[in-house]
Amino acid sequence: MESAEIRRRWLSFFEERGHAVVPSASLIADDPTLLLVNAGMVPFKPYFLGETKPPAPRATSVQKCVRTPDIEEVGKTTRHGTFFQMCGNFSFGDYFKEGAIEYAWELLTSPVADGGYGLEPEKLWITVYLDDDEAEQIWREKIGVPAERIQRLGKKDNFWSMGVPGPCGPCSEINYDRGPEFGVEGGPAVNDERYVEIWNLVFMQYERGAGDGKEDFPILGDLPSKNIDTGLGLERLAMILQGVQNMYETDTLRVVMDKATELTGVRYGAAKDTDVSMRVVADHIRTSVMLIGDGVTPGNEGRGYVLRRIMRRAIRNMRLMGATGPVVQALVDVVIDTMGQQYPELITDRKRIETVALAEEAAFLKAVKGGTNILDTAVTETKAAGGTVLSGDKAFLLHDTWGFPIDLTLEMAAEQGLSVDEQGFRRLMQEQRDRAKADARAKKTGHADVSSYREIADRAGATEFTGYATNQGESVVVGLLVNGVSAPAASEGDEVEVVLDRTPFYAEGGGQLADQGRIKLDSGAVIVVRDVQQPVPGVSVHKGSVQVGEVTVGASAYAAIDVSRRRAIARAHSATHLTHQALRDALGPTAAQAGSENSPGRFRFDFGSPNAVPGTVLTDVEQKINDVLSRELDVTAEIMSIDEAKKQGAIAEFGEKYGERVRVVTIGDFSKELCGGTHVGNTSQLGLVKLLGESSIGSGVRRVEALVGVDAYNFLAKEHTVVAQLQELVKGRPEELPEKIASMLGKLKDAEKEIEKFRAEKVLQAAAGLAENAQDIRGVALVVGTVPDGTGADDLRRLVLDVRGRIQGDRPAVVALFTTANERPLTVIATNEAARERGLKAGDLVRTAAKTLGGGGGGKPDVAQGGGQNPAAIPEAIAAVERLVVETV
Repeated sequence: MESAEIRRRWLSFFEERGHAVVPSASLIADDPTLLLVNAGMVPFKPYFLGETKPPAPRATSVQKCVRTPDIEEVGKTTRHGTFFQMCGNFSFGDYFKEGAIEYAWELLTSPVADGGYGLEPEKLWITVYLDDDEAEQIWREKIGVPAERIQRLGKKDNFWSMGVPGPCGPCSEINYDRGPEFGVEGGPAVNDERYVEIWNLVFMQYERGAGDGKEDFPILGDLPSKNIDTGLGLERLAMILQGVQNMYETDTLRVVMDKATELTGVRYGAAKDTDVSMRVVADHIRTSVMLIGDGVTPGNEGRGYVLRRIMRRAIRNMRLMGATGPVVQALVDVVIDTMGQQYPELITDRKRIETVALAEEAAFLKAVKGGTNILDTAVTETKAAGGTVLSGDKAFLLHDTWGFPIDLTLEMAAEQGLSVDEQGFRRLMQEQRDRAKADARAKKTGHADVSSYREIADRAGATEFTGYATNQGESVVVGLLVNGVSAPAASEGDEVEVVLDRTPFYAEGGGQLADQGRIKLDSGAVIVVRDVQQPVPGVSVHKGSVQVGEVTVGASAYAAIDVSRRRAIARAHSATHLTHQALRDALGPTAAQAGSENSPGRFRFDFGSPNAVPGTVLTDVEQKINDVLSRELDVTAEIMSIDEAKKQGAIAEFGEKYGERVRVVTIGDFSKELCGGTHVGNTSQLGLVKLLGESSIGSGVRRVEALVGVDAYNFLAKEHTVVAQLQELVKGRPEELPEKIASMLGKLKDAEKEIEKFRAEKVLQAAAGLAENAQDIRGVALVVGTVPDGTGADDLRRLVLDVRGRIQGDRPAVVALFTTANERPLTVIATNEAARERGLKAGDLVRTAAKTLGGGGGGKPDVAQGGGQNPAAIPEAIAAVERLVVETV
């Protein structure tokens, strides 16, 4: 049974039994504590925590998941992988243990002809929590599982919680016996390789308190509503139903390995090392396609780093198996063809996915070339200092600057006889991650405990947003935090976070900055609002300071936004929609939104594109946008179902989470997008849009920045003034300026070339005299000294090589010349073959000189270059070179 059929049967089975089918959420987690969705229940977490009311009492889904804590282990075993699909059925206060158990048994054991999976009942073993007599009784008496195939396990194995205070409960796992060829008998308590867990039923019935680990926490009592959360690993079931040894041999991964074999000539199963590489490629390429499909782009932090890391690990393993040219296109295509049966959007977005993947492959191959030189220098320096361990900061530099995966650094260093300070590298990586997480968390919550906001949400409900219709209005203070802690009151000068029952203030989201303004209380107190965030869904937190009086919970208030700021932001947001559509019209659907920021009078818009957008295209896009403004198109918003929005062709932003009902913003016949932001009423209100330019912000992602309205007019007015000044300087009309300025620059460039030619000739004239005055150090001709300040690196290098060439070929020669350029010391050193035979290598000599100069350097044994910070140390560096020559010979 193919994976796509397993998925279809799961959803059909539960839909027929009253479950709402919920599409897989994006892998981009709508949760500040997660980079990526890593479990099937993550999208349902707000329902289990009571933050949001579930859309139905029963639900089912097949959720895309990615787990990355053990990326280095992927490939080494057949059990580790990064991407997987979790089939789940959920009950929110509806059926409980008996219903969940009966559904699971029916689906697993019903004949294939009747819509089930057709597993033999006698091969299924059950585990229950140590003291869960109720579950054990249901399995034995209701289902008929013999007592000898039911085992009780402790908290570590059969009790579930989120790791924090909140819902928890016992689990019951269904395991499949794969037979004696996989090990000894005795059930899952004895051998989890033979008895593979395929389905975990979680019975959420308790509330847990604080504690460490999976076992050390108290049970505080029963939950008011008992819930069900189950998860079946699609890949594990596919492994059983397809009769293969492991998940890598299932249909969706085997085809990737077959394609890798076609590209490299290496057969899976031929050797242990290449089998590891095959598994790495299959897993990582599939995960990469799924991540890119959900809008992730390669980068150096967060989920972008995860994608970059696994893509580069896959490409590297293809090269280890002998691939010499580009391979990503073929591998990505086979994944799309296979996984597209389950996720048709992959086929629709094929071109965009390929574009991002190919750009990353090209960037990595280029990085390998450049990073290898850096690594070689670091290895040489380490060995010269007598070390055997490459420092963690060097490994981190290679990762952070050149995108080298740590395992690539480990292998390349080992090839040269060095180990790597992995602990130091991982410490620096963790510090970087902690900084990124702390910044994101601080932005969203202001360092407050999220539970404080949840308490307010539980007590007062969601904040009603009135800002679409009005800029001000009456409300009530339903929550108050002072310095991140809930408080009944706040005084003048306090930094506060205020929650109102209803508000006209827009909370930052969807690329739109938050409103600012004032909240006035009936008591006369005034709060100046600087920012608005939603740290938990539906609760708008107004951040600011008490300017006058005392603020108390329960007080009546009047909230008013800064109208001019709101209007300027609305103009920017509407202009962003126009820019998005105009870019898609010009570049195609691959120019999908990858982020934006709408601020007063200006915006930036990020979109997918493998290459820079030509200036002529950008000009056409700008012209098209302003043409739309002149058409005076109405801007309207409508609430509709997500399915209806898709039918109407509304564009959705990657990574955004949408409910069943969505808001669609339409700009005449030009643009239609899912959007919760604020907009103008008509395009004529924008006045003018000026695109300032575009640039790269990452592999396959470009950024356009622009001005809107008065800000755009002011920019053009300044440009007009600059043009007028240039007219005066070059004595020409505006249309003549490019040609006249180009002519002037051409003449200037020609003059600089003549000067450079004269300078080079003058420097090279000294070559003969330098060669004739070479010192003799035990038979070695040593030329060491300085040349005039201002000599460039290229000229210095030519001079050194010229001098070396003038010394008789059979005589050992070392030429070391120094200069000062741009207030920094510079040296180039060269040796001939006879000198190198006597142990004199240019790289060693340069490192000695550069260290004295307060810098570094490197190169090859025959010629090397270095520099530093202290020109005054040049005489000392010369002496150091002379000493090293004497000591060596």
